Amino acid sequence: MSLMTKEQLREFIKENNIQSINDIYESLKKRFKNAIQDILEAELETNLGYSKYDVKYKETDNSRNGHKDIEIGI
Repeated sequence: MSLMTKEQLREFIKENNIQSINDIYESLKKRFKNAIQDILEAELETNLGYSKYDVKYKETDNSRNGHKDIEIGI
């Protein structure tokens, strides 16, 4: 993982119209939401033993009924 240069950081602030700590929080939350959702889906796949829409390896009557968007909060 690399650090941002000062110029990259300034550009990030400008692009995201960051004016407060809350703006930073909201911007980062949006960036990490998809990654966290993918991690949770992979964990579910590992625990159930089959991937989404894969009925070939499904050894249970349990169904994956979709997902709910996660809320990230601190």
